Amino acid sequence: MQAQEEINTTTPVAGTVLAETAVKGKGMSVRNLNAYYGNYLAVKDVNMDMEPNKVTALIGPSGCGKSTLIRTLNRMHEVTPGSPRVEGEVSIDGQNIYAAGIDPVRVRRLIGMVFQKPNPFPTMSISENVLAGIKLNGGRIGRKEGLEIVEQSLRQAALWDEVKDRLSRSGASLSGGQQQRLCIARTIAVQPEIVLMDEPCSALDPIATLKIENLIEELKSQYTIVIVTHNMQQASRVSDYTAFMLATDGPGHLIEFGPTSRIFTKPTEKRTEDYITGRFG
Repeated sequence: MQAQEEINTTTPVAGTVLAETAVKGKGMSVRNLNAYYGNYLAVKDVNMDMEPNKVTALIGPSGCGKSTLIRTLNRMHEVTPGSPRVEGEVSIDGQNIYAAGIDPVRVRRLIGMVFQKPNPFPTMSISENVLAGIKLNGGRIGRKEGLEIVEQSLRQAALWDEVKDRLSRSGASLSGGQQQRLCIARTIAVQPEIVLMDEPCSALDPIATLKIENLIEELKSQYTIVIVTHNMQQASRVSDYTAFMLATDGPGHLIEFGPTSRIFTKPTEKRTEDYITGRFG
């Protein structure tokens, strides 16, 4: 893919958004982040840095705020039920995506999301599914360019060789693992900066899970990836950094963050060690 120009972090034009032309491999910083549902504080005072072209895993027991946190990273939290709101900053190269004048729709183009359950559009073909994000964002593409994007995206998602002879079939005709890779292809077709994955393998069998994990390793050369997972083995295999979250009679908060190799061998917090070794969770 062609390198893109940097995000303008100096003088944003009123009513504009994060620049569409941003360089691949941007990292992300979270500062003093609090996420609410109405008056309920779900995630409290999170500070962390997600390095460019690295995989950051969010781990922790159910209810600790992992999915809420990852949804704040591309402003999807604000479209969930419960009068959600966010305090603090989520920044790409110093530009806060929650700043005034930033269009949340464009944010979600630059920071794509892959969900827990594969969600291809059942009435669309495989090709149409890949291009859906581009068209939903108002992009106009010719047939030749569309075919090139479809092939390139499916190749990046390690799915091209399996579906190249049936691109006109429904995306729903694929297996669960193939559907998830199709959703990844749809996400990367719009050329995001960052890819968020909320438990992308939880509904998949071990063989499909391995394919997704191998794909994550390949994709991080072009994208910064954040993944929520309950699987400690998966976190240790695919991530470069790990964030352990916990909620004990209150909002979820960050207990420990650091290189995965250290978190899984010499955590500084006993609660981290207890969770990773299966003593609770």
